[in-house]
Amino acid sequence: MTNANLAALSAAGVSVWLDDLSRQLLTSGELEERMSTYSVVGVTTNPAIFQAALGDSSAYESALTEAVRADRDVDSVVRALTTADVRDACAVLADVFEATDGVDGRVSLEVDPRLADDTEGTVAQAVELSAVVDRPNLMIKIPATSAGLPAITEVIGRGIDVNVTLIFSADQYRAVAEAYLAGLERAAEAGHDLSRIHSVASVFVSRLDTEIDSRLPADSDLRGRAGLANARLCQDVYDEVYDTSGRFGDLAARGARPQRLLWASTGVKDPAYPDTMYVSGLVTHGTVNTMPFATMEAFADHGVLEGDTVRGTGGDSRETLEALRAEGIDLDEVFTLLEQQGVSKFVSAWDDLIATVTSRIDEIPSGS
Repeated sequence: MTNANLAALSAAGVSVWLDDLSRQLLTSGELEERMSTYSVVGVTTNPAIFQAALGDSSAYESALTEAVRADRDVDSVVRALTTADVRDACAVLADVFEATDGVDGRVSLEVDPRLADDTEGTVAQAVELSAVVDRPNLMIKIPATSAGLPAITEVIGRGIDVNVTLIFSADQYRAVAEAYLAGLERAAEAGHDLSRIHSVASVFVSRLDTEIDSRLPADSDLRGRAGLANARLCQDVYDEVYDTSGRFGDLAARGARPQRLLWASTGVKDPAYPDTMYVSGLVTHGTVNTMPFATMEAFADHGVLEGDTVRGTGGDSRETLEALRAEGIDLDEVFTLLEQQGVSKFVSAWDDLIATVTSRIDEIPSGS
């Protein structure tokens, strides 16, 4: 039976995506179950998710053995395992992809985070991953770093769908949106059908509260308010950039679609806060919320919808950020730090993933 709370969230125009993937989730039928019960219409992945999946599950034994027989290097083994999972998830979500004309039914796969400062390397791997997975509902995740922005333009220009990750501020999101528009213009010049190009921009929410709360007094009434305020201001940027009276108008006339905002890092990290605050507080039509399953279960159990909690909140959101600045919080420094930490965390997770696979390979008897 479909959960009423998540069905209502979907009806409000928020696409529910699952921030998780594993071979066990696929082979057990659990992904399909979450689609039918929790209104899941998309999947996002990252190196940490794959590291957890490969570290805990025995479901990869046959694939690992096959990789050893093929005498692949460890990086190639990791890529083979992760792309296989993503390809199979794309197949599970294919009907959703068709039913929504490509808007949902999406599965995201990240480029190697060690390429975060390498534009050409990012583009090359995005093209490679798109070809290897070879599914129309794949999205390639590219970080919104200074090197990532031109890569986004180039990859979109080649007609490849992109999930832009590690966005931490409205200014950074504006740069991402402009990179997307430039990519659409390049795609149009190359003769691509703009109506077939899709992108999402992943704004990280809870990490901002975690960092800023650590800099505020324990009794400050500003604690736990930065994440929602910052995300809501990104919606203001979206509504401005994708107004068809501006630059986007000519592209829209050729079939182009806006780059949807995706709320990421929506698991609440401070137990003092409601565990659904980054879902209930970010409800507006035309957006995506990608949730760890624990957050999804929490919203299914006791989530509350209070209408549109994003549009029309720009004034209050700006006041919140100004109040933080008045308290001595250097928001620009925080945004830069979080981007650096985000890249570093994904690189560490990738290194852990390589180490995990290496360990698993070493456990396979020679001659297997």
